[in-house]
Amino acid sequence: MIRHPAVVDTNVVIAGLLTKSADSPTASMVNGMLSASFPFVLSETLLAEYAAVLFRPAIRKLHLLSEVELESILLEIARHAIVLDPSMGPKSPDRGDQLLWDLLGARRDLVLVTGDKLLLRSVEFQGRVVTPREFLAGE
Repeated sequence: MIRHPAVVDTNVVIAGLLTKSADSPTASMVNGMLSASFPFVLSETLLAEYAAVLFRPAIRKLHLLSEVELESILLEIARHAIVLDPSMGPKSPDRGDQLLWDLLGARRDLVLVTGDKLLLRSVEFQGRVVTPREFLAGE
């Protein structure tokens, strides 16, 4: 089976690190990123968003990871990723998610893995925006 490279939304990364269920789809996505078990794409902007959200005080109280642990996780993610510098893609349904639409617009083989219902309902990239469970079921 050919696996399309994933763009993993920040909400999936955060949920994967916060869940208490090691076999949840979001935890499996994060573990897959850390072990490079599937191809995934990010941009410097998306990696910076991962860091900004993970280092928010309210989020840090939930995941209880140290600064060193967070930096190690982000470094491993970056080390295994295909890094793109996309140009402006089509207009995102949510202005805050334009960085994801830019990445999806950069290559036709990419899929976005997200829990964002607005993005999941979008017709712009229909069939290319999936939940973590759907992405993992395609393995």
